[in-house]
Order: sequence, then C-alpha cells, then structure tokens
Amino acid sequence: MLCLANQDLQSDPYFSITFCSTFISSFMSIHISAKPGEIADKILLPGDPLRAKFIAENFLEDAVCFNEVRNMFGYTGTYKGHRVSVMGTGMGMPSISIYAHELINEYGVKKLIRVGTAGALDENVHVRDLVLAQGAATNSKMINIDWPEYDFPQIANFELLDKAYHIAKEMDIPTHVGNVLSSDVFYSQKLFSRNLELGKHGVKAVEMEAAALYYLGAKFGVQTLAIMTISDHLLRPEEDTSSEERQTSFTDMMKVGLETLIAE
Repeated sequence: MLCLANQDLQSDPYFSITFCSTFISSFMSIHISAKPGEIADKILLPGDPLRAKFIAENFLEDAVCFNEVRNMFGYTGTYKGHRVSVMGTGMGMPSISIYAHELINEYGVKKLIRVGTAGALDENVHVRDLVLAQGAATNSKMINIDWPEYDFPQIANFELLDKAYHIAKEMDIPTHVGNVLSSDVFYSQKLFSRNLELGKHGVKAVEMEAAALYYLGAKFGVQTLAIMTISDHLLRPEEDTSSEERQTSFTDMMKVGLETLIAE
C-alpha cells in the first residue's frame, strides 16, 4: 500500500515557509492533506485511524494514503471495481464534525458511513451484533448552538439505511435497527444510570458520533449512515470485547458498509 501524503512537501527540506503556506492553502483543507481528486465521493469513517488502515489493507485494492495529518490516516482505493475512500475521524462529535465537514465541503464527498463501536443499552442486543442507527439522540449542545429554538432531529439517510439492512440480512449478520444515543461524555456515573433508562425507551446503544454526522448530512444535503458493532454491554459487562478485537476483528460492519456504499 502506497502512502503519498505530504511527500511533495517533505522531498525538499529547503522549501520556503511562504511557498509551503501557498501550497497547503491551494491543495489542502485545514486538517486533511489530500489534493483535489484524491478522495472518492463515498467514504467509510471509522473512529480509530488504525481501523482505517486495517480496512485499506484488507478490503481495498491499490490503496493510496492521502492523509497522515495528526496520524488520522486516510486511504483511497477500489472495492469490487468501485473507487472508495476510508478515513479515521477520532472520538466524539467535535472530531467527526471537523473531518466530515471538510470531506463534504472541500472534497465533494456525497456518501459518508460511520463504522464504529457502541455499548448496548437494550437487553435484546448482544455483543458483536450490528446496530444501524435510524436516529440519534444526543446530550451534546453542538447542534443546539445552530438551532437553540428547536430539537433538531438527527436521522439517517433512508436509502443508505434500507440498503445496509438488506445487505446485512443477506449476509446473515445479527442486525438491529433503531435509535442510538450520541453522548459527549464517556465517564459519568450520573449519566450511566440515565443511559440505562434510555434503553427502556427503545434506544439500542450508546456511542459518540452519529448525531453530529447525521446533522451535517442534513445541513449539506449528503447521505449519511452510522453502522456500529456492539463491543460492550452496559447491562452485561462480562460480554465486553478486548481493545485488540475492537481494532481489527469487527469485519462484518466493514463489509456491510462497503457493500452499502457501492450498492445501486
């Protein structure tokens, strides 16, 4: 797998600061070093940049690295003859918002699918099952900054959701469709008990990114979806998976995400 990110800048140590600044402003967004045309119009967005690397190495052909800024690796290659990109987004809504905003507005990405992990809140959802987030509640105030008078609904693009559901079923993967909670807080005993209550209201799982991605999809008129593998269970912690498994072993959601991106 070839990595070309920043190669032009690194090859000549005597580039002037002025030239480098002009070069960067001409070809890069603030947080992504790709040049125009190096990113496909459809992309998978794992939170973990090492998961992005794993997807590129194991699922894409002729993958080329387009970003190494902050070690948030991004790659473009082909999947079953279709040009597809994959890039890490980091953890939380502020981080995914930065990358998704630039991918949409600077690079023209039209389909964005988050593939990540979540903690189950529903007794009927099991570790390693898939959850397709139909909608995303949130305790974040990010969207409220734009819409203080309203509770703006964060919902998936139905076309992507419908395709992903049928693809997962055809693959015989245990899959649940429903609402999730996108939380700004990971460690909080107070919110832990409240999150369990949400499970009784039909919320399938808790994660940290889907609401922001769905909001940007609505704001900029692009297609977005979040596909999560259940890595932990808030009601049955004895089922929780290891950090190594979370990084490299949740391949079902990767396959469903890729197949959904290229589905006609």
